[in-house]
Parts: sequence; structure tokens; C-alpha cells
Amino acid sequence: MPASSLEPLQQESTPSIIARKIRTAIGNGEFEPGSQLGEADLAGRLGVSRGPLREAMQRLTQEGLLISIRNRGLFVVEPTREDIADIYLTRTAVERGAALKIIEVDRTGHEAGAELLAIVEKMAALGPGSDPAELSLMDISFHEAMVRRACSKRLTRIHRTLVTETRMCLAALEQAEYSLHDRVEEHRHIAEAILQSDVPALHRALAEHMDSAIAQLLEPLSDDTTDT
Repeated sequence: MPASSLEPLQQESTPSIIARKIRTAIGNGEFEPGSQLGEADLAGRLGVSRGPLREAMQRLTQEGLLISIRNRGLFVVEPTREDIADIYLTRTAVERGAALKIIEVDRTGHEAGAELLAIVEKMAALGPGSDPAELSLMDISFHEAMVRRACSKRLTRIHRTLVTETRMCLAALEQAEYSLHDRVEEHRHIAEAILQSDVPALHRALAEHMDSAIAQLLEPLSDDTTDT
């Protein structure tokens, strides 16, 4: 019997909706790292009561996006060198797991790889001098598509938080000497490895891409450390 298209609706709780909106605002840079989030202000802007707002902010604190400082309030975290390296380490694990499921379990590498290569071509089409923020959005969409293709709710949920943390760091990448050509080619290698179901090439391409991003992000922090 074919699967029915009439599946139960996914009802999202109010705290979940609030958490998603604040998470998006953090990722978009509306709330910058280190900024304080006022409960009364947020409740007014979102048009919600403080109960579900507090629950949402507690979720974001557990995710590591907010930090509670005693007698001061809640603040957006400021990623350290160690945080940045750990974010990308965890992303590597999650995205490798998603890609391996695509290749070895679902056997959908050709379809997934084709979708990812289409995103790579859009990145390449931006050309030199394009808006760095637009390139970063396409970069993120590539990785989100890869994890989504694995059809794992848990991997997607974990990756969602990691993407928000990554977007908090991407402003630095937009200012770094991380050329369009390098970013496009790194993503192309990942997509082609998935397209060809080449697991060793996938491991290599994903590791090289993450290492490159970490190096670009940590370089200005090293300069700051030297000056102090």
C-alpha cells in the first residue's frame, strides 16, 4: 500500500517558535556576540508572555548560543579560539555522518551530489567582487542541503545549532583573504565525492574544507593575541 500523503501536522510549541526566531536573529547578526538580551524588550518585540520566552531562552542557553551571567542577565556568547575550532570539529563529525548515510546507507549519492553541485555553480557564478554575505549564505545552504539529504531529524537538529554558531563567525570570513575560487573548489570537491560515492575522497575534501575555514577564522585572532 503506498504511503499516504495525509500525515499528521507537526505542531510547534510557542517556546520552540520563539527559540527559532531568536536563533535566526543571532545567526543573522541582529544580536551580536556579547550583546545582552533583555527579557522585557524581547517579550514586547515578539508579542509573547515571559513564561514561554524564558523557556525558549533556556533552550538557547542549553544549546550554547546564550550564556547566563549571575546578577547581570543573558548574553549572546562570544566564540573563543577554542570554541571556533570545536564548532568546526563537531560540524565535521555531523556532516561526515550525513554524507556517509547518503553514500553507504541510502545510496542516493548521485542525486545528492547533483543538488550540491548546482549550489556550487551558483557560488561560482557570483564572481569576484560579489557580496561576501551572499557567498556566505550559499556556503551555509550547501551544508544544510547535505545534512537535509541524510533525512535524519537528529543530525538536522544538531546541525541547526552549529549553523547558527557558524554564522556568528562568518563575518570574520567575509573580511578574510578566503578567495571565492578556494571556497568554490573546496565545496566542489565535497559534492563530487558524494556524486561519485567516493568515501576516501569525501573524508579528505571535508577535512580540508573545515581546516581551511578554521585557519581563516583563527588568523586574525592570532594577530590580536600578538598585539596584546
